Amino acid sequence: MIVRGGDRVVVQGITGRQGSFWTEKMLAYGTRVVAGVNPRRAGETHCGVPVFATVRDAARSIGGADVSVMFIPPAAALEAAADAIAAGVRLLVVLTEHIPAHDVMRMHALAAAAGCRIVGPNTAGLVTPGEAFVGIMPAFNARVFRPGDIGVVSRSGSLGTLVCLSLVDAGYGQSAFIGIGGDPMLGTTATDALRAFEADERTSGIVLVGEIGGTMEEAAAGMIASVCKPVVAFIAGRASPPGKKMGHAGAIVMGSRGSYAAKRGALEAAGACVVDTPAAVAEAIKRLGC
Repeated sequence: MIVRGGDRVVVQGITGRQGSFWTEKMLAYGTRVVAGVNPRRAGETHCGVPVFATVRDAARSIGGADVSVMFIPPAAALEAAADAIAAGVRLLVVLTEHIPAHDVMRMHALAAAAGCRIVGPNTAGLVTPGEAFVGIMPAFNARVFRPGDIGVVSRSGSLGTLVCLSLVDAGYGQSAFIGIGGDPMLGTTATDALRAFEADERTSGIVLVGEIGGTMEEAAAGMIASVCKPVVAFIAGRASPPGKKMGHAGAIVMGSRGSYAAKRGALEAAGACVVDTPAAVAEAIKRLGC
């Protein structure tokens, strides 16, 4: 799920306002955007790339696609995802939030059957500094992203941006950023992202940005125990009231499950260094010798 400069990217919903804006940003950064999709604008050229009716049409015309990113409204998300999966993309970045739960379940089932990796729903996207980015993260801002060897995984795009800014301010850079998303049913979990960074030769240290709610961070602790690279974690929501949903759709605490204390305890027991604020991440990275 780490995007590379050579990956062929298709933008679904390329002609919309957000699709157009971010396509131009991705292209300017060096992302290899090879096609766009809008059934009503097929045959046109937009942002300098050809527009097709479907991802399948695009893949047939250009000789295949590696990644598709969706600037698609919730009601049409399942159909768009099914199209990209049928086209054979290996990675589908689902930016859309508020997709009906049964549609998300169907989307994940289709992807699993086809061997396609979904990042999201409700993700801010992926960044590999100096190579490419897919989504809505400010990869082009040199104060936030620059090439380095720290892998960052985050449920939140805004918190992930803040942590990346702190790393750059401290003189570090990122090997990659993986925004796994804030949906309760994710195609890529924190454990999946940790596994990718553990296998990535460019990554020497890992930052996990989590939130209260769900048990994803507790599950990731099992992976951290076997990771050979230092892991620093920040968990948002320490002061949130019990039983109240905060922020992302998955951020609800039920009893002790998903609480700040439960997540912090599990991560620390696994060997992660858990810090109190995003600003403390870089100092922890320095102490660990990354």
